[in-house]
Amino acid sequence: MKHYKELLELQCFTRADVKRITGSPTAANSILTSYQKKGYIESVKRNLYAAISIETGHAMPSRYRVASSITEGAHISHHSAFEYYGCANQVFYEVYVSGAKRFAPFEYDGIAYRYIAPRMDLGVDEKSDGVRVTDIERTVLDSINDFDKIAGLEELLRCLELIPRVDEEKLLSYLERYNKQVLYQKSGYLLSHFKEVLRLSERFFEACESRVSKSIRYLYVGVAYEKKTFDSHWKLFVPNNIMKLLSQGGELYGDI
Repeated sequence: MKHYKELLELQCFTRADVKRITGSPTAANSILTSYQKKGYIESVKRNLYAAISIETGHAMPSRYRVASSITEGAHISHHSAFEYYGCANQVFYEVYVSGAKRFAPFEYDGIAYRYIAPRMDLGVDEKSDGVRVTDIERTVLDSINDFDKIAGLEELLRCLELIPRVDEEKLLSYLERYNKQVLYQKSGYLLSHFKEVLRLSERFFEACESRVSKSIRYLYVGVAYEKKTFDSHWKLFVPNNIMKLLSQGGELYGDI
């Protein structure tokens, strides 16, 4: 158990990390083989390992620490970032991971890890617990941009309810980097329903509105039988009962 304490401190590590600790590739291979047999560590995926607590028999790293170790610069995003910040209505058995290097989806310890291509290289924080995560402002915009693919509209609305506040300057900076008119429309429309909670000024919404042209868009495509309302201010077709989801806790497609 000569190097077990050091691996416990790392929690999640690669063969290169073990080589650095032991000083040689031969010793690293020996440690990896021996410690796996003894149950001190286990394989997460190819060339990624987790330290196991002898006391509990469970893996030391959290799902978010595992996600941050998958590739260099990997970071959690979208709904998983909301979960990390304690702003999610539900906890998923899936972690969304962004970063410059793509990886194939895999499962470890009952959690599925899924790669999501990043939209920008801004807004990633490294926390004291070793987790890399998109900041709350980028998480909001990523989630608005992709809610039809990740988590869904109802869960997004409930996450927005739980955010204490946002930095509108960051939001505008990230929107500029996205450079998508429809995201200005969707963000302006959705966040206007939470402007008091998020402490957003009229300046933010004026900036969003200034980027809206005459193009008419849908908040999301939805289903054929769903009734929609046209919001002339944001030039968006939206579900009739969108805010009823929050006021009454209803289902998106119920009573429309």
